[in-house]
Amino acid sequence: MKASSGAYEVVCAAGALARLDEEISRLGKFTSVHVVSSPKVWRAVGKTILRGLRRHRPDEVHLFDDREMKKEMKSVEQISRLLARAKADRGSLILAVGGGVVGDVVGYAAASYLRGVALVQIPTTLVSQTDSSVGGKTGVNLPEGKNLLGAFYPARLVVVDPQLLKTLSRREFRGGLAEVIKYGIIADAKLFEYLEENFEKALRRDEAVLEHMIRRSIEIKAWVVSKDERESGLREILNYGHTFGHALESETRYRRFQHGEAVAWGMKCAALLGHKTGLTKAKDVSRIVTLIERLGPLPAWPKVSDASLIEAMRTDKKTRGNKLRFVLSRKIGKAATYENISLTAVKHALHFAPRLHALTEIARG
Repeated sequence: MKASSGAYEVVCAAGALARLDEEISRLGKFTSVHVVSSPKVWRAVGKTILRGLRRHRPDEVHLFDDREMKKEMKSVEQISRLLARAKADRGSLILAVGGGVVGDVVGYAAASYLRGVALVQIPTTLVSQTDSSVGGKTGVNLPEGKNLLGAFYPARLVVVDPQLLKTLSRREFRGGLAEVIKYGIIADAKLFEYLEENFEKALRRDEAVLEHMIRRSIEIKAWVVSKDERESGLREILNYGHTFGHALESETRYRRFQHGEAVAWGMKCAALLGHKTGLTKAKDVSRIVTLIERLGPLPAWPKVSDASLIEAMRTDKKTRGNKLRFVLSRKIGKAATYENISLTAVKHALHFAPRLHALTEIARG
């Protein structure tokens, strides 16, 4: 994986954590090793991580609350103070073990503590394995919007072990599949077709299907980030469905939706918006919505006004001059950012998305 700070490796294989010592040794020597995780994650995977760290035993294991509502500066400060009390220095290594919140918050703490200490990401959820752990974006939320504070800070190493997904709840796993669907929509029609053909196997966590999905998602993310590390252009396509999804999350105070669930709703909205603006063909909209619905029921659309959701979207990082910009798909496998989208079209998407079950007939209209 290429980054402005230098290339780094993403290791993806079933059982990869058994080689954790070996992979870390390639990075050099460290004065101390600090694991940062959450109580829930560490209970589930802690023993597995420690078995892979026989030669790099952690000096400390630091735990914090990784709920989305705790993805805030207070958590960055908490982690930084724990590191300071444990005498972590510039020669220390931090292992971020957990899902997207852990990776984002710990990554931001690693970027800030002593102006930057070495970081290894060990993602434990499907969302983090396929998306958030790769690419170097870290950050936290503000009451005004999601991920408004952060830093580009690539890990020195990312270790992805699909076997960790066995510990995921059904809800967390299905939410993660939404991000994989996203990759098919924005960059790989063959991946989308593969998901259509193998979705039931994916839901059963078939090992071969999982490894293929995760590897391909990482390859797409790596390709996009290598072209646009700082999100000045192409990288924005990774936010397909996220403008709507982030608004849903923030307007429900991060209590109703898991991230992947909000993105799933957001992708339905983006597909409808694409159709309303004449970009996305009805057939593709139908395929997108049908595949998303195979995830199973999502948390209900909240009782929030269109005006409130649109106002929340104005804090989106893609917004320029207070004008909303949306990632839309011209056809499955291709996406780009579009400006000057009418608010009427946006309201149309917000109105119809929660009413969809089978889009075919509605999309014809």
